[in-house]
Amino acid sequence: MALAYTTGSFGAYANSKMPDKQLNSRSSFSGISFVSDPVKPSFGISKRSLLPSLKSIVLKASPATTVENGSSEETDVIPTPIVIIDQDSDPNATIVEITFGDRLGALIDTMNALKKLGLNVVKANVYLDSSGKHTKFAITIASTGRKVDDPELLEAIRLTVINNMLEYHPESSARLALGLAYGTPPLRENVEAIKTQVHVYDDGPEQSLLCVETVDHPGLLVYLVKIVTDINIDIKSGEFDTEGLLARAKFHVNYRGKALIKPLQQVLGNSLRYALTKPTTEDASF
Repeated sequence: MALAYTTGSFGAYANSKMPDKQLNSRSSFSGISFVSDPVKPSFGISKRSLLPSLKSIVLKASPATTVENGSSEETDVIPTPIVIIDQDSDPNATIVEITFGDRLGALIDTMNALKKLGLNVVKANVYLDSSGKHTKFAITIASTGRKVDDPELLEAIRLTVINNMLEYHPESSARLALGLAYGTPPLRENVEAIKTQVHVYDDGPEQSLLCVETVDHPGLLVYLVKIVTDINIDIKSGEFDTEGLLARAKFHVNYRGKALIKPLQQVLGNSLRYALTKPTTEDASF
């Protein structure tokens, strides 16, 4: 799974409505370019506007008894829901991969929901392995035909996919952070079992590899991007996975086209650890 960011254009997507107009490209996630001034990269998203706009995507649905074009049979073992946002494998499209054991059907409603975000699903395919049925969508922006590079829109895609999974597979709610919207808060012990980990590795002369694992929550993808770019570090490419309550990010980062020196790696790691582990009022919801 992969994403790409450079200090330049992930494009702000802060409105609660899904606009028909072309997205403003002030920051980007695929090559991610975040448009910025020469001194400091500008992400163009205020902390106050971010979470309300993304949370408005998550709708509380009535319990569903059938699944989206799939099997309605229930088993005792609930598989781990997985949503992957991949910006690396296709230069012309954003790849979204969805897995929930073998319970997912054709996902027609999910594709329609993505179209309402101003996106086109240009290709879809399915493959099976020991972990279940994997559905992949290749997505572009309808107005431009380009891959998605706006971090807020990428997060909107992620939340839309998860919301549809919750609507058609309510049994997944206990294994997703967004299950709270459906009246099923994640078990505290499951949340507390996930320890935030941040590592920065050397990855050649022109980039470093940033790896983050933490508890998922709405707006997390954009939050991570903002933390990184606020300290003038560019995200060149990357990947973001949601595996149940766990979120994983792998970003290739650089500073002015070069790999991060050790002191800057330490600054980046410390900034992320502090931001992701500091207590918040939302912790009480768990």
